[in-house]
Amino acid sequence: MDNLTHSLVGLAAAKAGLERLSPFATTVCVIAANAPDGDILAAFGGSWFYLKHHRGITHSIVGTLAIGVMIPVVFWVIDKIVARWRVREPRVRLGGLMLASLVLSLSHPLLDWTNSYGVRPFLPWSGQWFYGDLVFILDPFLWLSLGGAAFLLTAKTNRRVALWTLLALALTSVVLLLPQRASLNYPVLSRALWVLALVGIIAAYKSRTFRRWNSSVAVVALALVVVYWGALSILHRQAFYAAENISTRLASERGEKLLRVAAMPVLANPLNWVCMTETDRAMYRFDLSLWEDNSVGQTRGSVARYAKPEGNDAAFVERASRDERAQILLDFARFPTTNVRRGCAEQTLVQFADLRFTEPGGRRRGNFALEIPVER
Repeated sequence: MDNLTHSLVGLAAAKAGLERLSPFATTVCVIAANAPDGDILAAFGGSWFYLKHHRGITHSIVGTLAIGVMIPVVFWVIDKIVARWRVREPRVRLGGLMLASLVLSLSHPLLDWTNSYGVRPFLPWSGQWFYGDLVFILDPFLWLSLGGAAFLLTAKTNRRVALWTLLALALTSVVLLLPQRASLNYPVLSRALWVLALVGIIAAYKSRTFRRWNSSVAVVALALVVVYWGALSILHRQAFYAAENISTRLASERGEKLLRVAAMPVLANPLNWVCMTETDRAMYRFDLSLWEDNSVGQTRGSVARYAKPEGNDAAFVERASRDERAQILLDFARFPTTNVRRGCAEQTLVQFADLRFTEPGGRRRGNFALEIPVER
């Protein structure tokens, strides 16, 4: 998930009651909720080094536990030093900070698991990826529920109101304008819900009726996230079964053996899903809508098929896959596709891509693709 969502989870959890565990607990909650993304430092090693280590050990069970322990200890030590320097009693309650930090550190890989990017929770012993396939990597509904609660409970000064207003304006611009600029399909209904929710949050703030609920506002917001996940899991199950039926038909029509199927979320539309299928001879990608009757194996639009290389092409792919960059990409890619095309007289170009984000030699070339020349 994006770091705004992680930050809002940390702030909402603090306002739900964790802030009472110790001084500085709110700060620790927000830091711990984002800390596993400290692997961004791997970007200094280059894009492929970063891809190899992103959502790596810092997102594993061992890594998040270590982070959850380290953060409160740092605050505790600093508080001890400052207390001695100012000749006062230490303020930090280490046990309270430890509990808050561990809870929010572990929330980070849980949130990341809910999308289709995946996490590797059992590093360093196993590099297997796990995917929740429930939430798109950016989710405005989470921004609304968590951000709304955090705003109501923290906007107690004009300065804070101004900061929240700037954030709301920025996010509204993203929700209303960015999808068109980025050619993303963002439903009109979702945009309307965003505006109506903002109006409701502002009305609640003006009426001040929420004040008698205090921390219950944050508890309700966090509970709504869990309910939202539950609803998405039901819709995901329906999408997966429909995708499985369609994939079975596709494989049967070509005499192929079905290996695996996935249904992945799209931006702000829980009734639409992008589906991917692997058979023994190809990868498939198609869109699916739960609005429609998928019982007969219909898809929204065309089905893209990417044949697996055979014969001489397979030999070129095998040689290209020895490249260190290719190994990193193939380890990361959930649905790796390849394309072999002839270059100059001495070389053949092998293109690798992760079908979740791009296509080899296709119209969408992103950061998750690689082209390697192979000598003939």
